[in-house]
Amino acid sequence: MPVAYQGEAVGKEIQVLDRLRLGFAVLTAKTVTFIVRSLRLGAASVLPGEIASRIQPQLLQLLSSQVQRGVILVAGTNGKTTTSLLLSTILERQGWQVAHNTAGANLENGLITALLESANLIGQLAVDYAILEVDENVVPNVLPAIQPRLILCLNLFRDQLDRYGEVDTISRRWGQTIATLPSETVVIPNADDPTLSYMGQQLTQKVLFFGLNEPEQYLDEIPHAVDSIYCPNCGHGLEYQGVYLSHLGDYHCPSCGFHKGKLAINSQDYPQILIGLYNKYNTLAAVLAAQQLGVDDAIICDTIANFQAAFGRAEELEFNGKKVRILLSKNPVGMNETIRAVNDVGGQTKLLVLNDRTPDGTDVSWIWDVDTEKLVERGGTLVVSGDRVYDMALRLRYSQQGDNGLQLIVEEDLKKAIATALEHTPEDETLHILPTYSAMLEVREVLTGRKIL
Repeated sequence: MPVAYQGEAVGKEIQVLDRLRLGFAVLTAKTVTFIVRSLRLGAASVLPGEIASRIQPQLLQLLSSQVQRGVILVAGTNGKTTTSLLLSTILERQGWQVAHNTAGANLENGLITALLESANLIGQLAVDYAILEVDENVVPNVLPAIQPRLILCLNLFRDQLDRYGEVDTISRRWGQTIATLPSETVVIPNADDPTLSYMGQQLTQKVLFFGLNEPEQYLDEIPHAVDSIYCPNCGHGLEYQGVYLSHLGDYHCPSCGFHKGKLAINSQDYPQILIGLYNKYNTLAAVLAAQQLGVDDAIICDTIANFQAAFGRAEELEFNGKKVRILLSKNPVGMNETIRAVNDVGGQTKLLVLNDRTPDGTDVSWIWDVDTEKLVERGGTLVVSGDRVYDMALRLRYSQQGDNGLQLIVEEDLKKAIATALEHTPEDETLHILPTYSAMLEVREVLTGRKIL
């Protein structure tokens, strides 16, 4: 037998084995999904992908390569789930079929599970787009396999320092990996974030910046939770014309001339989804991506006007005849903006729930970088709960200056804490709950009777 023929035969055997391995991996994943959901053990948003990838290690690449129009990767510290859901809704209303990790499972096993959900029993995937929100720390690991058509870079803030480290390290890793992608890749960074603006200005791919051009929204002062006010090019202190939140704003470097990237979208043309200025950024990122894909502007605007929140992200529920709004608060910047939004809408009662589990980050010292003084100075009733309830209670007590009528209630049991907070909420007001990630899942389970994960 000729050598060339032997090589061809071996190649065919490998292809057959790969297909068999893929089919077995998909069948196993779908079986696990059925069992988990049938027994009501959760949403099966992680485990099927974890098991399937052990059977076929190339599963992420094999599935993502089948997406017909391309993969859209959404990365950042805050806003991934809301931005992804908005963009997914826009594309579906345009008539396209979309795969999306809706449960927010944003590590590699969650991405695989989301793609498996749309695959048939032999691993064939027939969707127009896949929108994958990705944990900021695993972006460099999954980019080579996914080869996305669009990358949305929302922001970088300190988040779970016990796991991730500082934002400069993450942005540098992002830039190095994105630089290796094909030239036709479209990168959509937040120009108001100096680290991402600098990263975008160094790339050779097509880069479209989004951000705010609304000086009337400037904060009166720079918050304590500021992560990057130094020039990413030369290290000199940046000069800000104004700050929108944390280190996001209008800036330039007086030393080397580095400045905010030129915006490809006018933020004044689009209203924000949900409450909180941070959701304006989520809106702009999704709109700019949709425009790049050729979506009709009328569909974009109508989707924004009728958008419903993702779970835990300004989600509104009704419980025992009273309105409840859940605002995920998992890091200093996110919680500061949540407090800003809550203060804007008013209300006498808030519930804060602080956990320190793996999804939250085990280091809760970040609460001392939160401007809780702005929450406490309003008075009213603050109920605190969670695994680290006393840490949060101490932070709030230290934030109090003088007697302003604040009632601080400490309740270790979450169900009792929710009941207590509802009792103190007037009929015509909304109870705002500010939980960390795992706490948010527990709160939703109490309020809805269902688990998410």
